[in-house]
Amino acid sequence: MQLAQRLNLIVEPQTIKMAKLSRELRAKGINIIDLSLGEPDFRTPQFICDAATAAMNAGYTKYPPVTGFLELRQAVCTKLKRDNGLDYEPGNVIISTGAKQSLANAILSIIDPGDEVLIPTPYWVTYSALVQLAEGKPKYINCSIDTDFKLTAEILEKNISQHTKLFIYSSPCNPSGSVYSRSELESLAEVFKRYPDCVIISDEIYEYINYSGKHESISQFPELKDRVVIVNGMSKGFAMTGWRLGYMVGPKDLVQACEKLQSQFTSGANSITQRASITALLGNLSATYAMRDSFRERRDFVIGELQRMPGVKTNVPQGAFYAFPNISAFFGRKYEDIVIDNDEDFAMYLMHHANVATVSGSAFGNSNCIRISFATSKELLKEAMERISDALKKLV
Repeated sequence: MQLAQRLNLIVEPQTIKMAKLSRELRAKGINIIDLSLGEPDFRTPQFICDAATAAMNAGYTKYPPVTGFLELRQAVCTKLKRDNGLDYEPGNVIISTGAKQSLANAILSIIDPGDEVLIPTPYWVTYSALVQLAEGKPKYINCSIDTDFKLTAEILEKNISQHTKLFIYSSPCNPSGSVYSRSELESLAEVFKRYPDCVIISDEIYEYINYSGKHESISQFPELKDRVVIVNGMSKGFAMTGWRLGYMVGPKDLVQACEKLQSQFTSGANSITQRASITALLGNLSATYAMRDSFRERRDFVIGELQRMPGVKTNVPQGAFYAFPNISAFFGRKYEDIVIDNDEDFAMYLMHHANVATVSGSAFGNSNCIRISFATSKELLKEAMERISDALKKLV
């Protein structure tokens, strides 16, 4: 069968590839510790599961509206006002099958072939793939570990132009865990004010996994609000990865465009998940904050262990549940007949000689690093860090 050429524009995400490889090795009896996927190891809080059961018993088993139940879109608005001080109406909200679909809807609705899209690195793997699928032109802005992988106003000014159609970033960031403060966002906003045709997508899926204090959104600046697109969802903060629900908040004309796309792709998101998400968004966040506190403990342990490994350089993530250490000091080293030439070699070395699955940093736009997820138990993290340390000692 001759397949469509558009498939050549994208590749399988490295996160999925490494998780798949770890499952294959486990099937062969190899004890792999998988630190490749960003998935909380907690169960969904019981009160959310109970709400799903109640929704089924109440008969919410029919097709939902494409944009989502009005009650859920109102709940999103309530959450935005309560947690972020932002005023939106239900007409500014569309519910989708995961935040990834929210991103796809927005990018495909905004980008025409040849449009320039700014993406600071490191970035989540899907940003560039979706831009390429839309036939846009990603322009990457390198941000190093020395600046905590964050973009400054000066660097933004050097890269943005009147031709820039879209800017995409995340805070807290996957993969670096970096979190933008209000003052940092304000300085970026001053630059964006001079480029009124540039739309901003703010990926805030890790909002509740924030170790630095109050979450700040760039949509809080009035001059930008009409061209900021917020993407969020239930997966990370509520341990609802398998429930598949995300939401996008933005200008009403963009929401209507996304509705038009989504009506052809999937129609409305799962009705039971939607009803449970109303309860989650409006309910007590104590379970969410308990998960955050556990992630903070794991972060402190993993970062402490990495900092003790000679040759490894890491920032201290202020959000999300990833470490993104610079491992370039090991390039050129070898073990037996294996030579570490790049980050992908390094990740494969850890997979086969430490039996720990990580993800190469080049998948996120930084080939000097790897991503390590600490969204698993302390016991497994302890064993994984010991294995990595032992494997690194063998490289000469």
